[in-house]
Formats: sequence, C-alpha cells, structure tokens
Amino acid sequence: MVKYIIKRVLRSVVTLFIIIVAVFVLLRLMPIEGYFNNYDKLTPTQIRVGLSNLGLDRPIHVQIINFLKSLARGDLGVSNKYRVNYPITKLIASKMPLSIQIGLMAVALALAAGVSLGILMAKSAGRSRWKLWDKLGTVVIVLVEAIPASVYYLFIQIYGTELLGRLVPLPTLFVRENPLTWVLPVFSLSLGTMAWAAMWVRRYMVDENTKDYVMLARAKGVPEGAISRRHVFRNAFVLIVQGIPTTVLLTLMGSLYVESRYSIPGMGGLLVDVIKRQDNSVVQALVLVYSTVSILGLLLGDIAMAALDPRIRLAGKGETR
Repeated sequence: MVKYIIKRVLRSVVTLFIIIVAVFVLLRLMPIEGYFNNYDKLTPTQIRVGLSNLGLDRPIHVQIINFLKSLARGDLGVSNKYRVNYPITKLIASKMPLSIQIGLMAVALALAAGVSLGILMAKSAGRSRWKLWDKLGTVVIVLVEAIPASVYYLFIQIYGTELLGRLVPLPTLFVRENPLTWVLPVFSLSLGTMAWAAMWVRRYMVDENTKDYVMLARAKGVPEGAISRRHVFRNAFVLIVQGIPTTVLLTLMGSLYVESRYSIPGMGGLLVDVIKRQDNSVVQALVLVYSTVSILGLLLGDIAMAALDPRIRLAGKGETR
C-alpha cells in the first residue's frame, strides 16, 4: 500500500510540474498587455522597465525556476489588472470559501439523489414488468448527459425563477444573505454529479446482481433486502468510489458557468472576470489551482479505491491495476 501511494504521488507531482511549465510557457506567449494596467498610455521605456520588474525580460528557463521558487513559498504573484498589485493568494483566499460552501451543498445533494436514484433503477431493472424507475432514471440521465450544461443551466435559471417565483420571491441573482437564492445554483451544480452517480450505481449494481455469490445467497434464502445492502450495493460502491474525489473536488471549486450566471463572487466568477480583463498573472494562478485540484482528485480516488477493496493488487512486478 505504501509503495503504491508513493508511486502515485510521484506520478502526480511529475504531472503537475508538466502542467505548470506548459501553462507558464503558453501565457508567456500571450500579448504583454495582460501584465500592465493602462498599457496604451505607457511609453516603450516604461514597458521595458515594467517587464524587467516582473522578471519577464529574462530567459524562459530562469523565469520558470524563479516562479517555482515563489510557488514553493506560497507566493503566486500580484494582480496586474483585477486589483492592481494585490496579492493573488489573498484574492483566491477571499473567493474560495463561498465556492467551497456552495460546492459542499451541491455534492451532498447530488450524491444523495444520484445514489438513491441509481439504487431504485437497479432494483427496477431486475423486474420483468414496468421497470418504471429504470425508465424514468434513464430519461433523466440521458437529458443531463446529452444536453450541454450551459443550456439546461440557462433553462433552470429562467424557468426555475419563474415557477418558484409564484410561490416565494426568488431573485435571479445570487445574494449571500438570502437562502432562497442558493437553491437554483446548488441544484444546477448538482445535476451533472447526480446523473453520473445514478448511472454508475445502477450499472454496477446490475452487474453485481449477476455474480455467483449473489445467486448463491438467494439460493440459501437470504432476504433480498439484505443481499442488496450487505453485498450488491457495498461491492458496487467500491467501484464508483474512485471517481468520487475528483467529482467532489471539482464541484467544490465551483462551476465557472453557474457562478457567472448568478453573479456569485466565487472562484468561477473570478476566473471568467480575469480572462476578460486579460490579467495573465491571475489567470495563471487560477489555472494552476484547478489543475492541482484535478490531479489531487485522481490521486485520492485511486488511493480510496485501493484502501476500500483489499482484493485490488496495488503493486507488483509486471502487474498493472
């Protein structure tokens, strides 16, 4: 187990290093306007001095080494346009708590609804007649997976506000102090994870139901409910747990489109704003944050799956998992 974790951590570190270098180089190829406020009013001499102060006049490999040194100290630089000379770490720290709060609520709703729907679909699929829950769940999953998220986000905002507005006043834009304005963003953000959880829980439970140990348990007269709880769902959940950390962590960081649609002052809205303003330093920092979250999610998913299922061979000469 320790050898496997060390191996996965080293792979993750190498992957993150490659991403850092790639993002750094690509952003250095962008126009230098993104590093200056009021660029049009600056003289060539002022531009050269500004680039020198930022260290952008040095060879690219020297810039990367200096950036990695600053990164090791937790220094992501300062904003050049969004908030001039304001530390990016403080900027992200002020935005992240709200995205985490909304993300936690969305994840809780998505997993509760998705796992429940998947169980109902799996049980319904085993019946010879009706299969109502399986059909309804399939329709929901197909709609969520087939329709672009930006489309159903827009429909939820427009028609959700209109329908719920008949019952209670529901502003279109997000207001932190008004709990009602949290409903539609959280629901929108949970749909993708909910459909993913329902689809895989249903698939794995149906697969597990055909295994020999389940048939043997039925032959011994074990109640169907006990088989589902103690064997089928437990083993099926081990298989989907690998993807949960990635899904959870990405959801916690907030959806770019959802936060922009509802004017939520979180990480997603910040990234969209700094891209529009061409604030290269903040864009670089946020891309690295999202990349780190993605890699961390994959790492935690692999470790969690291996820890929950001892049957998985973690490492061995000539073996792959």
